[in-house]
Amino acid sequence: MAGSTAPQTVGETARATPFRIAMSTGGWLVAAFLALPILVVIPVSLTDTSYIGLPKEGLSLQHYESYFTSARWLGGTLASILVGLAVAFFATVLGTAFSIGVWFLGGRAATIARWVLIVPILVPPVVQSLGFYRFWVQLGLIDTWTGVILAHTLLALPYVSISVFAALANLDPKLPQAARSLGANIWRTVWEVVVPAARPGMITGAVFAFIVSFDEIVGVLFITVRRVETLPKLIWEGIQDNIDPTIAAVATILVVISLIVAVISGLRRT
Repeated sequence: MAGSTAPQTVGETARATPFRIAMSTGGWLVAAFLALPILVVIPVSLTDTSYIGLPKEGLSLQHYESYFTSARWLGGTLASILVGLAVAFFATVLGTAFSIGVWFLGGRAATIARWVLIVPILVPPVVQSLGFYRFWVQLGLIDTWTGVILAHTLLALPYVSISVFAALANLDPKLPQAARSLGANIWRTVWEVVVPAARPGMITGAVFAFIVSFDEIVGVLFITVRRVETLPKLIWEGIQDNIDPTIAAVATILVVISLIVAVISGLRRT
């Protein structure tokens, strides 16, 4: 038996090697394809020309200087950060409350509730934005910061809920039951037993919510006019009016901010 096992193991390994090589190569190709647009933006942002293109005679920081000396660009960046933080807070609170309620509910009703909240992810952004516009006109929220924060919060809720659902999947249902049997009321049980278990998902969800808001453009174009200016909206308007390499510098900064937020989240989780 021992003699026949070794050849089979070697044969399986030999057959698996080409498959692993192909999968690994395919994975790296997909990663390179996804990262290529981001990597191209960086040298374009350092171009020494006045138009979109790669550097000709050398690297230049003139377009970053244009960004940091522009009150409009800096105002849009600050606005996007503040809106993103507000959205991260509201979406995390609401998404966590929903997820915990669904977790306690359990059964088929909980499954239906999860799918209802996840459906917005499957809906095209244009369709969602049309819905926002229709209701925001009636509520008087067009071209207001409240309208943008509310819309982005609704867009970010599914991501927070999915993250919290995943975290609560590791929580033993017997723990809250034990806490209740020891005399803890429902609010204390949730705060001291359920919330700590959901915290990793809450942190991840908050990061997703911030990034969703910080990068969102379609909804902003539908529900804002002139008073509200976020960074993605300024980039869009810059592309429409004049393709200035400053846009590439702004895009690079946007990517860096998103990466910093993701790294901080990863460090906090570890």
